[in-house]
Amino acid sequence: MATLDSLKQALRQKAKATASSPKQPLSDTQYSAGFDILVRGSGWMTYQDFIIPQLSQLLAPLFNSRIHISALEIGPGPKSLLGYLPGRLRRKVRKYTAFEPNRLFATRLEEWLCSTSETESPLLCLENPPDIHRIPFVLQDNIGSGTGTSDDDEKYDIILFCHSMYGMKPKHRFIERALEMLVERPQGGMVAVFHRDGALHLNGLVCHRTASFPTGVVSVANNDEVLDCFASFVAGFTMQDVDVDKAIRVDWRKVCRALGRREEAHPDHLLFSSPNVMAAFTQHATTLPELTAQVPLVKGDKTVKNREARLHRPASIIRPTEVRHVQQCVQWALKHGVGLTVVGGGHSGHCLWPNVVSVDMGAFDQVHILTAGKDGGDSGSDSGSLVVAEAGCKTGDIVRKTMAAGVTVPLGARPSVGAGLWLQGGIGHLARLHGLACDAIVGAVIVSVDSSQVLCVGCVPSQHRPAGAVRPENESDLLWAMKGAGTNFGIVVSVTFKSYAAPTYLTRNWVVPLSDNLEARLRLSDFDKLVTRKLHWNCSADAYLYWDAGQLHLGVTMFESFTTRLTFATPTPTPVGGIWGLEVDFKAVDGVSLFETEMYVSGMHGGHDGGKTSSFKRCLFLKRIGEANVADRLVAAVETRPSPLCYLHLLQGGGAVGDVAADATAFGCRDWDFACVITGVWPRDQDGTEATRSAVRWVYNVAGDLLSLSSGAYGADLGPDPRDAALAAKAFGPNRPRLARLKHSLDPGNVLAYACPLPKAPMEQKLIILVTGESCAGKDYCADVWVSVFIRCTHRSLKARAVSISDAIKREYAAATGADLSRLLWDRAYKEQHRPALTTFFQGQVRQRPRLPEEHFLNVVYGAVDVDVLLITGMRDEAPVAALSHLVPDSRLLEVHVQPSEQTRRIRRGCHGGDGDGDDNKDSNNSGSNLTALDYRPSLIFDNDTTGNEAAKRFAEHYLLPFVHEDLQRLANMVRQVAEFPRPGIEFRHVLGISQQPGGLALCTSLLQSHFTGDWAKVDTVVCCEVGGFVYASALASRVDLPLVLIREAGKLPPPTVSVIKPPSHISSLASNNSKEKRIEMERDVVPRGASVVVVDDVLSTGETLFAVLQLLDEASIGAEDVSIMVVAEFSVHHGRELLRQRGFGRINIQSLLVFGGA
Repeated sequence: MATLDSLKQALRQKAKATASSPKQPLSDTQYSAGFDILVRGSGWMTYQDFIIPQLSQLLAPLFNSRIHISALEIGPGPKSLLGYLPGRLRRKVRKYTAFEPNRLFATRLEEWLCSTSETESPLLCLENPPDIHRIPFVLQDNIGSGTGTSDDDEKYDIILFCHSMYGMKPKHRFIERALEMLVERPQGGMVAVFHRDGALHLNGLVCHRTASFPTGVVSVANNDEVLDCFASFVAGFTMQDVDVDKAIRVDWRKVCRALGRREEAHPDHLLFSSPNVMAAFTQHATTLPELTAQVPLVKGDKTVKNREARLHRPASIIRPTEVRHVQQCVQWALKHGVGLTVVGGGHSGHCLWPNVVSVDMGAFDQVHILTAGKDGGDSGSDSGSLVVAEAGCKTGDIVRKTMAAGVTVPLGARPSVGAGLWLQGGIGHLARLHGLACDAIVGAVIVSVDSSQVLCVGCVPSQHRPAGAVRPENESDLLWAMKGAGTNFGIVVSVTFKSYAAPTYLTRNWVVPLSDNLEARLRLSDFDKLVTRKLHWNCSADAYLYWDAGQLHLGVTMFESFTTRLTFATPTPTPVGGIWGLEVDFKAVDGVSLFETEMYVSGMHGGHDGGKTSSFKRCLFLKRIGEANVADRLVAAVETRPSPLCYLHLLQGGGAVGDVAADATAFGCRDWDFACVITGVWPRDQDGTEATRSAVRWVYNVAGDLLSLSSGAYGADLGPDPRDAALAAKAFGPNRPRLARLKHSLDPGNVLAYACPLPKAPMEQKLIILVTGESCAGKDYCADVWVSVFIRCTHRSLKARAVSISDAIKREYAAATGADLSRLLWDRAYKEQHRPALTTFFQGQVRQRPRLPEEHFLNVVYGAVDVDVLLITGMRDEAPVAALSHLVPDSRLLEVHVQPSEQTRRIRRGCHGGDGDGDDNKDSNNSGSNLTALDYRPSLIFDNDTTGNEAAKRFAEHYLLPFVHEDLQRLANMVRQVAEFPRPGIEFRHVLGISQQPGGLALCTSLLQSHFTGDWAKVDTVVCCEVGGFVYASALASRVDLPLVLIREAGKLPPPTVSVIKPPSHISSLASNNSKEKRIEMERDVVPRGASVVVVDDVLSTGETLFAVLQLLDEASIGAEDVSIMVVAEFSVHHGRELLRQRGFGRINIQSLLVFGGA
């Protein structure tokens, strides 16, 4: 699939070669027709999926910091990009100016922005009519010309280059001119550029932020009339001579049809790649000379290994030679609010990034070996030696120098990789014996990207601690993060490894031709079950699936390590040999020569080394590759390869890799048998061509196909490419929330923005409200009303936002079926037509990707990091609070079920646009108006049966605002956090300690009383179980004047009693391995049959204690329909609500005052 840029070059070359007639620029009508083709259908998805979300995310902090916004758009076309922002942002725009030289576009733009009786302006709050100049934007002042009346000194908060910078040369001068037009207040303004199909080379301007969208596609109808219009638009001209123009149109059609890609789903359309980039600049964009005056630059061109990175042109490449130079880079970045990238081995696709400063650590290239007793303290090293490797070292350098000293470090399998590999995992041939490279890290020297201080973390020999280095307060957290996600938290200067005795390796190779898919599956099954599962930890076996000489092959290399001298001339038998016979070859090699024995280096396709090929890789972790569902997908992947050189590399795991607990290091993906490296390969002389794009597309397609079968993804390859987002979501296993919090703490300015993406951590505890109900219930309308109530909250300054979670599945559905995404999102009648197919599609996706609802939920939450209150519509999950709360353990999750009468729903359904509901589902797959059909109870129910918004406002003020009241924060502040209790690794929350604080018990019982959503007048009894419940329940019962019923251990109450078995509490089980279940009891008949009961406890964690209480009440003939539960604190990470629901108590109303992560 050719890019639009390559299509443009081909069209212009064809015109130059075949026509001598003068060219003429496009008329406004011709340009307008071509532009409409560009943004139609799949072209609009670029705006929907990239431009509008990126613009919203970029501008939200700027707009939120100001009362009024003045905006200038350059080349907006027929509609303003600002007009597609969320309403809360659009309402801030009070002054609007545009340069649009196409008069047809200018007229349509003006009509769209100016209100009429039938149409509402997207910019409702403009203080004056829009000032639209029907002329190009030029380098000299021209604000006062055209149709506008603005003076030459007009300043703007935001300036947008909307649809690329074609015709603006040199581009950096136009951006510099725009920067001069920004407001000069302390916060300054921003220039944002959206550019299609081609890199922006900006002569040293430094981006505040940049993003890419490599998957943009333009779909063009394959008919002569449309192609004529589209080709002239892309070429940028027509021919003056009519006959010549007709002839060139015929040639241009042939060019379009030759370069466009056809797909079976849309055989009557041609597809062209249209990658987009966004670059944002502030007044700090021109400050690079300030840095280059202090620190040395790379001499000459910097060549890196990674093909993607080679295509990027950074603002500058700095080469520090001293630690203070690294500090100066960080200080400069923090001062000017820009990011940095770091170059180590140069294998990362994001070590160089367009218009961003790169820090090349190549001058830090020393390896130091400290033998036992040489100031290393307790190294934990089997050999007694420590290895200090500076961040510019390559794996080969370390292996060579350590081998000379008789030791080694378990690094990766390529000699040219650098620190990025060690810090993010490092899978090598000693991994099964000694673990990953990151597992061998015992210390590091790091330059903080928060303070620019030099930090000494863990075990660092004194002679390798830079002068002035300090130990951070969160040293243990930082060392933990270094071991698996270390590129995200600071610029690493050196790493200290524990070492092991240097081994000798025996390598053996087998190559098995495969006759068909069935044999391929059988061979993979044999390899998995009969070979790799029988190997000792000092052995590892790699497999390669590749195509060669017209046939599929399975190649196997076995690596066996020995620390004793090898004396035999022939190898000992192996499980592989017993199945496939003698190996092709075997060699005894040391750690240096081992690199050359890799099958892909010399044994496949004539060898992939020596600069002949380029490659692109992504890696997933798999188990049981011999199972049919996995093996079939692996074979199918190789069959669909776009180049004969593409292959799959399966590296064996297990052993010491899996012996490390998932949460012991940041590298959380431990449960895997094989790391599957999906490798797209093409001849190096085809870099940047369709061969490259096809191979990259194949890698991502295969990764997407295997993702649902994988146990994780390898983070070392991943970066800011949006196609990496789904993989990054599985890169760190259970450690993602902790890493997110550390990223926010250790890199608050996001200086290292281009490392492996981590989720964004909430700034504080967030209130998340899931707004559910049937279609036409009014969910979106209510959500918008409630957002306005939170924003106008008088006692707190709150940021609130409403989003629809169903938009994500609509995008996937549109991409899979060709449906019109913009109509799916905004056209109710069109959505209704697609509702059955969309539901079927969603259900099919969930069957393939069972965690898809969780992924969508987390993506929405992480995308709203800047808000205090998030309202989510479009939910499809049953019991969403129980199902999802463990994913956001530090946030409050509520469900508000919007329930209109059936008559109200029919009325709304009949009015197009009615309530504005954006979803297209019956939430929870149940009837929203019949709550008895649900097997759970929503947190709150809103009867939406009145017109207007007053009822919704009153509901929010009465039931929702209390959740953001400062009294809850006061109560939370009384809960002391105790580290390493009741055993190491546990962060304990002392909830009972509230009662020991002055005023604590009174505050807590007051909140328990006021937050109860039932009617205390209809409650008969308060029930509690020792010991935590006694403290709060007795005070609450006294306050509401109700009798208190005690549940105690068996034998402590007089008969007659009823009793049940209760497992040990969560904390008791943590404190002692000998905790046993016990019997609890209550007095018989102390609670009358049919009485209304409120159970009060201090915490809800696993739910086992409350389950036993509910069982006991049931034994006493108190039905679940008569019971409510109130707890002081909830620890949702332990799934307590879900346990109660699964055991039949889902319809009980459960309320908690506080929520916490951890124990």
